[in-house]
Amino acid sequence: MEATTYKLNVEEIRKDFPILHRQVNGKPLIYFDNGATSQKPRQVIDVINRYYQHENSNIHRGIHTLSQEATDAYEKARKTIQQFINAQHHHEVIFTSGTTGSVNLVASSFGKKHIQAGDEIIISTMEHHSNIVPWQMLCEEKKAILKVIPINDKGELLMEEFKRLLSPKTKLVTVTHVSNTLGTINPVKEIIKLAKAAGAFVLIDGAQAVPHTKVDVQELDCDFYAFSGHKMFGPTGVGILYGKEAILNELPPYQGGGDMIKTVTFEKTTYNELPHKFEAGTPNIVGGLGLAAAIDYMNKIGITNIEAYEHELLNYATEKIKKIEGVRIIGEAANKASVLSFLVDGIHPSDIGMIIDKLGIAIRTGHHCTEPLMNRFDIPGTARASFAFYNTKEEIDTFILALERALKMLL
Repeated sequence: MEATTYKLNVEEIRKDFPILHRQVNGKPLIYFDNGATSQKPRQVIDVINRYYQHENSNIHRGIHTLSQEATDAYEKARKTIQQFINAQHHHEVIFTSGTTGSVNLVASSFGKKHIQAGDEIIISTMEHHSNIVPWQMLCEEKKAILKVIPINDKGELLMEEFKRLLSPKTKLVTVTHVSNTLGTINPVKEIIKLAKAAGAFVLIDGAQAVPHTKVDVQELDCDFYAFSGHKMFGPTGVGILYGKEAILNELPPYQGGGDMIKTVTFEKTTYNELPHKFEAGTPNIVGGLGLAAAIDYMNKIGITNIEAYEHELLNYATEKIKKIEGVRIIGEAANKASVLSFLVDGIHPSDIGMIIDKLGIAIRTGHHCTEPLMNRFDIPGTARASFAFYNTKEEIDTFILALERALKMLL
């Protein structure tokens, strides 16, 4: 994407986020840890408060007024999410506890149905642990084989190597849409097309993509798409698994319990229809409502406006940090989103993080739940600044000054 001169009314947007007006260590908070979790606008917080104060009741199983109101609100939230990702049917939207819960659901249910000894599953070098470990566990259980797409030094997938990995034994390809550590935007549409030509199913981890760019699951033609509420300005503890209707219908349930059944006897249980088959027990009702409120908020700003402004912030921060002697950026893909990971020669990233925290600036340091990726670059971890649409160039300027101050202390 080319640099843009588009300007959001960021000062007005920032008024919607109460936490951005607090101080940390006597300094105004600068929050650059959006890749880990995003802050929540008042519009989301108000929905959560209103539900607990006025609508709190269990859903789907009650005939009284509160239960009906809560059920209607929850199912309306599902339709809001359906429209946001352009799923064909609202029952293709499964509420989960987050991206991790969504991936584990697919690993369990898809694994039971489709994975046999000798089958192959393909992931990439840049995957988050939550899109590595469940597949390792499944492969160990089923005696299947896990294969890994390598990357180049810029942090881009080697697509020719991916093509070579594909075979008639490939049953599933699962990759991240946007790397949480590198910011790389992967060519997921091409990956999906190639995987399907080989007869494989595809799951996309969209946790880092949905907050920053438009996602259309029908256009992508993926079989599954997973993301989390808390990274897109909604509550923690709620996420989504999108799955194609025909595929979800043939998969066995992930968990047993209330709401995922039609009938239960001691001899046999019959399962409910979508989406309820995969939503056992009382869900995170207020999480679903909060997630829909977050989507409404993003829609009001406009996802294309968000994407353009955040790209401008990333370019600005990248140019600034490159001027600091000794800085090495980890992840310089041609196509990136909102993540700036870096190292400074001779300094551990945790030391940088601790010092600039004293100046009120929140960044993430460590391996970012991507240890194999760190091993690929032969580094212990990085310092990571990750941006959202409520951040500003002035905050980036302050961050750069704080970083320079920290380096003078540490070198």
